[in-house]
Amino acid sequence: MKTNRKILIIIFILSALLMSGCATSHKRNPLPEAYGDTAQIPYIPDARFWGDTLPSGIQEKLAEIREEIREKEPEAKYKPIDYLAISGGGANGAFGAGLLVGWTAAGNRPEFRVVTGISTGALIAPFAFLGPEYDAKLKKFYTTTSTKDILDKRSLFSILTADSAADTTPLREMLEDVIDVKMLEEIVVEHDKGRRLFIGTTNLDAKRPVIWNIGIIAKSGAPNALQLVRDIIVASASVPGAFTPVYIEVEADGRRYDEIHVDGGTSSQVFLYPASLDMRWAMRQVGLKGKSRIYIIRNSFIKPDWKTVKPKIVSILGNTISTLIRTQGLGDLYRIYLGAQRDGMDYNLAFIPSNFNEKPKEVFDPEYMGKLFDLGYQMTKNGYPWEKVPPGFEPP
Repeated sequence: MKTNRKILIIIFILSALLMSGCATSHKRNPLPEAYGDTAQIPYIPDARFWGDTLPSGIQEKLAEIREEIREKEPEAKYKPIDYLAISGGGANGAFGAGLLVGWTAAGNRPEFRVVTGISTGALIAPFAFLGPEYDAKLKKFYTTTSTKDILDKRSLFSILTADSAADTTPLREMLEDVIDVKMLEEIVVEHDKGRRLFIGTTNLDAKRPVIWNIGIIAKSGAPNALQLVRDIIVASASVPGAFTPVYIEVEADGRRYDEIHVDGGTSSQVFLYPASLDMRWAMRQVGLKGKSRIYIIRNSFIKPDWKTVKPKIVSILGNTISTLIRTQGLGDLYRIYLGAQRDGMDYNLAFIPSNFNEKPKEVFDPEYMGKLFDLGYQMTKNGYPWEKVPPGFEPP
């Protein structure tokens, strides 16, 4: 696409945003701010909580986990407690997928007590949570998928009245084959052992992160449970403006409203638990005494790439957004590291090495993703030397 056409598209989009009287592709009944903290998902009241504060009733929830572990997995008391946090990164999620499959091949991949995912990490997280038996599906998803399998680009003029530049219906159709009733049933089995699967989105009305408890949703038996899980995953991967946002129905004071949810990466690139949670205390509450280990997969490069900026709006905006995403991602790594230091947890970080020089030919390029998958696979299969500190925190 020529630069002048890109500029024209941006101008049209900006103009559309300014035309408040224009039609939109989705008629909303937005949740009033007064119900922001009390609105619930119909039939599933404990489906989610704010990602920037502790959930209400935290002590009771930890007591429930304690009973689940006592009943289903009593031998877990002194085992290592392993956490996995998977970041965003779009097509670069192939790195994390390959890393997990290679870890299986190495023979020392843990069973994670908690798995979290944001954006492309939200797509990986259910596979990672359920373990090696899903490796083949994970590899297929990240080595054979192309752009047309994920989204349909809208025409220039349809963007004016749409809520995004692309339609993610193809992704939704793919997830219908991948996220099915059988997968939800298997998530419930693991949830009942005291394990947890969390996916992050951003509530765009509230401008706050939301963490969804996928096990509770799967276990609810609610008629909307399966579709809600798919919606959450799509929402977490939906870059605002580029991909279709997800409108999630909620209930408050006896009435139905909607919330608009987008890419979890808008709030953070990777997450584990709210910074205000004292994890040592939490582990005592659930009766686990093993050593805690955090594994973070950053589906991106750490070292910035030098790219000369042209004095054009597209080039300036593109590099600015890339810079914001990179620095936000680094900040998340620092935050998790400081929390790990406070809570006595072993910190382990993996990221795409700077010597990987392949370039994608499209947004989701199967050839590029295949090479990135192979890179991650070989790194863990051969024994990956996890980074023990984030960049900038190297010990003297």
